[in-house]
Amino acid sequence: MPHSLPEQRASYPLAAYNFRVLLDAKALSFARVSGLQREHQFVTYRHGLSCIEGELLAKYRIDKYVPVTLERGSTIGASFLHEWLEQRSPRVLQIDLCDASGAPVLAWRIARAFAVKLTAPTFDARTNEVAIDSLEIMAAGISIVHL
Repeated sequence: MPHSLPEQRASYPLAAYNFRVLLDAKALSFARVSGLQREHQFVTYRHGLSCIEGELLAKYRIDKYVPVTLERGSTIGASFLHEWLEQRSPRVLQIDLCDASGAPVLAWRIARAFAVKLTAPTFDARTNEVAIDSLEIMAAGISIVHL
């Protein structure tokens, strides 16, 4: 039995190239975002009857900072990456993964993002590659939201 069009759309993976970045609810264009992760820590608890009942696994979440890298083509007059690096206050960042029509369907929200390192592009006169700035941030409070 053939699947309907909405069922087919729901079962196919989303394209990773169709994303947008919002910094304090302002849309920005980036070529690449890497390092997003959310994890839980585990502790193994051994009690007196562990040899009979087995060990217990306790799961908890520590809101630790993880490095996230944002890459963007260098453009004339775009100084917001440099300004963000100089600021010392956290910013709210959201990365939306969009469907084929451009509507966001999944979002990674970062409650606290601190810019810590800005890497200049590689300057090489022998190539004609695009100049890419790379901004490393430390991110905490990452949550995944299904829109």
